[in-house]
Amino acid sequence: MSDKPATPLLDQVTRPADLKRLSDAELTQVARELRAETISAVSETGGHLGAGLGVVELTVALHAVFDTPRDKIIWDVSHQCYPHKILTERRDRIRSLRMKDGLSGFTKRSESPYDPFGAAHSSTSISAALGFAVGRDLGGVIPEGLGDAIAVIGDGAMSAGMAYEALNNAGDLKKRLIVILNDNEMSIAPPVGAMSSYLSRLYAEAPFQDFKAAAKGAVSLLPEPFREGAKRAKDMLKGMAVGGTLFENLGFSYLGPINGHDMDQLLPVLRTVHQRATGPILIHIQTQKGKGYGPAEAARDRGHATAKFNVVTGEQKKAPSNAPSYTRVFADSLLAEAAEDDKICAVTAAMPDGTGLDLFAERYPSRCFDVGIAEQHGVTFCAGLAAAGMKPFCAMYSTFLQRGYDQVVHDVAIQRLPVRFAIDRAGLVGADGPTHAGAFDVAFLANLPGFVVMAAADEAELRHMVATAAAHDEGPIAFRYPRGEGRGVEMPERGTPLEIGKGRIISEGSKVALLSFGTRLEEVEKAAEQLSAKGITPTIADARFAKPLDRDMILKLAAEHEALITIEEGAVGGFGSHVAQLLADEAVFDKGLKFRSMVLPDTFIDQASPADMYAVAGMNAEQITAKVLDVLGVAELGAQRA
Repeated sequence: MSDKPATPLLDQVTRPADLKRLSDAELTQVARELRAETISAVSETGGHLGAGLGVVELTVALHAVFDTPRDKIIWDVSHQCYPHKILTERRDRIRSLRMKDGLSGFTKRSESPYDPFGAAHSSTSISAALGFAVGRDLGGVIPEGLGDAIAVIGDGAMSAGMAYEALNNAGDLKKRLIVILNDNEMSIAPPVGAMSSYLSRLYAEAPFQDFKAAAKGAVSLLPEPFREGAKRAKDMLKGMAVGGTLFENLGFSYLGPINGHDMDQLLPVLRTVHQRATGPILIHIQTQKGKGYGPAEAARDRGHATAKFNVVTGEQKKAPSNAPSYTRVFADSLLAEAAEDDKICAVTAAMPDGTGLDLFAERYPSRCFDVGIAEQHGVTFCAGLAAAGMKPFCAMYSTFLQRGYDQVVHDVAIQRLPVRFAIDRAGLVGADGPTHAGAFDVAFLANLPGFVVMAAADEAELRHMVATAAAHDEGPIAFRYPRGEGRGVEMPERGTPLEIGKGRIISEGSKVALLSFGTRLEEVEKAAEQLSAKGITPTIADARFAKPLDRDMILKLAAEHEALITIEEGAVGGFGSHVAQLLADEAVFDKGLKFRSMVLPDTFIDQASPADMYAVAGMNAEQITAKVLDVLGVAELGAQRA
């Protein structure tokens, strides 16, 4: 465990109200100590580091000026909330971040009244804050009261359409609402798009400390003697600089840009806004992601997410692995296919590193597209590429693809366009908890007509599924794979396209057939070893496809076994439900088959290690073994031999 830093002033702060008795100089010192404490804590737990370091001063200033939890601070994405948690009565648990039964790595309503709105996906903060503002004015009542609503949104999140929908609505409603645009020139990867360029021009051309920017800002917030002169200056300067024109046209008063690390700027601006704002106002601050910690500042992603690390050197403490990650296998396999087919292109939504497409971008920059945090656009962009004769691979995390589901249905599936969906982070993902769990993609894709849905049982199968998708031109196709390393199986040099809708028998047995879909196959094989020691030898099969199902294989398994059990890393309504429908349609249940489907339970599973999460879900080897014994009527493990 790393040594804890000396934090004498921070030690006197147990709740935000304690900040109000400190001088501005002391608040600056609290920010320094808070940054050191954040670095120390994350070095022990791992997690999102860079974003939190970038908002340390803002966090202190907000809690010093506003009256939380009555005033609502809503952090967009909320991966930057660790300093916020330290200040809001949770410092004693900060070294349990992202662990089983510990603090969430994101804001969480059930964790604290200081977390008014839970998040982990981007671009929701302005919508939620507007809801609080309107609820306040309509007489909404909650225990801690309803005061100001403050949305803190990063420029990466401003690449998503939902943020502009909220700004447009807020400008029309004219409610008192404070939006802080945290312009750190980073999201996870460097930001893309016109908004990033616009914000850069604002900062370059109109720093807050110049009078012209103050004049262009919220004139009504200035003391009365200065308002008329400021208004005239604003009118005179309208054509001279870009200013906050976009935000003002959306109905917001605009103030900024200001240095988000300078408390001498932050505190007076926030105090003035707190005292005088009437309608919606946007405060544009500029910060540095990873600020104050050299290794984070030097990292390409500014220390976005880290494993446990050495505070002095920044070196991350990652367990060695003998197998490549599934993400890397996907990336390498796609590169191999693209080398043979110049129609293959790749699209991601602000996650080039996370999806492995950074490697594709290096090799084929003209065929790789990062659309920003805009999954809806990304899906329809892929549909357009497919309609134009290209072969797009849409690489997104399962939990992020949810945001583009209408486009998957309307723009891809109905038109039967051959978009290839590479779905990373399938199943339970560990420390990021339920917000990032890939639980629902099989259910929401396999119910769409004409869709092909695959799941890789290991890294070699993933390589074959990339080749299958590349060769499939008859309609949309998806393949899913988990976070983390593969099993270490022997890898083919190049993938071979699979026959659509055909599974495989892994081993022959009797009485019970275990039909796996996805990487639970490893646990199924462990369960088979446990059962074998008790005299039960199950048949093991890998479905490969949830749609179309391998009807012949499934009906054969049903006919030749007393019981059939499906196992998958997804929610009810997925693979097992499709198998049950097939068996019902074929009247197999009338012949006495015992059928069970092992799926993720109907609940959101809190953060823990993936193994612990799957134990909660009842899907590890021991639980598969217990399920078999129960179905076969064996009272206890080893109580009788089959």
